[in-house]
Amino acid sequence: MEQVTLRQWRDSDLELYAAMNADPEVMRYFPSLLTYERTKASLVRQRTFIEQRGWGLWALDVDGTFTGFTGLATPGFEAPFMPCVVVGWRLRREYWGRGLAYRGALRALEYAFSILKLPEIVSFTAALNAPSRRLMERLGFVRDVTSDFDHPSIPEGHELRHHVLYRKQA
Repeated sequence: MEQVTLRQWRDSDLELYAAMNADPEVMRYFPSLLTYERTKASLVRQRTFIEQRGWGLWALDVDGTFTGFTGLATPGFEAPFMPCVVVGWRLRREYWGRGLAYRGALRALEYAFSILKLPEIVSFTAALNAPSRRLMERLGFVRDVTSDFDHPSIPEGHELRHHVLYRKQA
């Protein structure tokens, strides 16, 4: 079985991370691709969060190769279900369909509930994002229909604006 590791970000992750964020299929459920500059800023931001808090969106390695990320974050926008901690993931396309996001997210959830002692984790995605919704359900999250929302960072009328919210209790 493949070795799945959550770890701190390295400068050497940048090229593969940038390629992942520029892949239209990987970014299908996001309003835009990320430029190299935005990806680099994201890597620095995630590394800083982990240094400061001890947790965040960790780099995901499979057998020593940067595969994407999974982990915990606090959203940077306002919504009725906040404050909260979310679990999230994004993988390079060649690693899809192997259960790696599931395995990485399980580790992040174990950290959230066992180490951070959080009572609840949420996850959300564009309503159209069936693959992520299936993964949330596989992880034991339950949709909270009353907390679905229109993402404030996505323009009105955009097909990805409406988001669904899922919750998981400790």
